[in-house]
Amino acid sequence: MKKVLIGLVTLLYFNPYAFATGNMVRLKDLVRIQDDREHALIGYGLVVGLARSGDSDRNSTTRQALVNTLKHFNVNINERDLNTRNTAAVMITAKMPPYSETGDKFDVEVSSIGDARSLLGGTLILTPLYGPDNKLYALAQGPLVVGGYSFEVNGNASQKNHATVGRIPKGAYLEKAIENTSSQDKLVLVLNQPDYTTANRIAQVISKQGANVKVIHAGKIEVSITPYTQIPSLIANIERLEVEPDQLARIVINEKTGTIVAGANVKISEVNISQGNLNIKVDTEYLVSQPMLVGRNYNPNISTEVVPQTDLKVNENTANFVSLPKGATVSGLVQALQKMRLSTRDIITIIQAIKDAGALNADLVIQ
Repeated sequence: MKKVLIGLVTLLYFNPYAFATGNMVRLKDLVRIQDDREHALIGYGLVVGLARSGDSDRNSTTRQALVNTLKHFNVNINERDLNTRNTAAVMITAKMPPYSETGDKFDVEVSSIGDARSLLGGTLILTPLYGPDNKLYALAQGPLVVGGYSFEVNGNASQKNHATVGRIPKGAYLEKAIENTSSQDKLVLVLNQPDYTTANRIAQVISKQGANVKVIHAGKIEVSITPYTQIPSLIANIERLEVEPDQLARIVINEKTGTIVAGANVKISEVNISQGNLNIKVDTEYLVSQPMLVGRNYNPNISTEVVPQTDLKVNENTANFVSLPKGATVSGLVQALQKMRLSTRDIITIIQAIKDAGALNADLVIQ
């Protein structure tokens, strides 16, 4: 008997600005300063202290890096005499926070690039971190925090999570701050969610404070400044201003999890929906035709045969009908469909069909 499991549809109606007072949102939550961003750093290093879970002797780069490291301590050793099982070659990546100054600390990610089984218990030795311009900006060092493990003994293995990637909290020290190359005659604001209506409202509220403001495009606004402008005070004053942002009507559907996320202002035009299910079930049973021994002796053409017996059943359910008035929302649609006990896939298919019919006044994003 075929069992039909009715999926659970989770419908979330969200407004990303609902946590502000009314519909007003601080500019601090809507825009960022153009130069207020993280900077990516990268480096190559070695993790030592592994319990024979590091790179194998097949990794010549690990042996070479270890030999070069030991030379700094006046230890000369032949590469062929090294056993690298307690060492792993790794790549270090980090994001330097904005406005970082010399001596500041930040986190680093450490990832194995060889055939190490686990970085658990390892320590990253002093490693330089470089920026996109190949200049040294920071140094990283310290014990790794690994959220998993991997052990193997006599062919038996046990593993939890991903043991070849670790993290060193506050493991990098900034040696050289990145210079501020921003323009001295304008302050550039970048919208987190580009929108012409929102950008125009932001420009209007800033201009009311006496500033000269220009909207470049949907995601960029320029505020003119003079040599006498106190930029920190200007930024603080701008961050405190509030506007009502405009929101794009959009529905996001995740068919794998059965989740539908819709904006609060998503409307559906007048539409009638009829939905029916056609279930087809095919059962095949194989029977064996076994002739009697006497017949087989007198007629060589008589043999044992497998005979399939197929049973075809077709069941068409009564069609469900829903009529939505003009101005209906996605909330009302899903509630009506859930009362009809439709499955997750059916509801998602209906929403897609409404979009194809031109009755859904919103962008539809399928994940």
